[in-house]
Amino acid sequence: MKSTAAIFAAFLLLTGVAASTSAPQQVPSPKDVVAPTIYVSLDPVGRGSQFQIAAVLKIRPGFHINAREKSEDYLIATDLRAEAPAGFQLGEVSYPKGGLHTFSFSKKPLNVYEDTITLRLPVTALSSAPLGAQHIPLKLRYQACSTEICLPPVTLTLDAGLNVAASSSASKPTHSEFFPPK
Repeated sequence: MKSTAAIFAAFLLLTGVAASTSAPQQVPSPKDVVAPTIYVSLDPVGRGSQFQIAAVLKIRPGFHINAREKSEDYLIATDLRAEAPAGFQLGEVSYPKGGLHTFSFSKKPLNVYEDTITLRLPVTALSSAPLGAQHIPLKLRYQACSTEICLPPVTLTLDAGLNVAASSSASKPTHSEFFPPK
């Protein structure tokens, strides 16, 4: 009797494992595919200083997002935009080069980002920049896809928080891993 119960328990365990491996995977929210973190290259930022904001995007394994230089007109390119508050001047966002990858849904290789990428935005704190804690609002737009599905495009609202000092003499470089020396 014990051996029959043990065999039956093993059967239930195996069918449960088989059912769980063949169950369809949950489709993630597009907002959950990319985890952005924002870094500022100086702390504090002195008035009159040039600095950078880095948006480090960690892309979920098994997914990619379209590169800035898109391969096809119908693709939605990754886009980072910022609004310059009073006292700041923004430069052009620097995007990394994508990688060409072949997918079953496209006849030609597509230019995409995978894993972790860094977008950089040069900023100047003007002599009129307000002192103390400041914020530069950012918007990140992307479309995430796997080999099976493309999720709807999404726009995330991000924030670059920084401290402004009266003089650049107090500024110290931070997060050197994201801001290589010029």
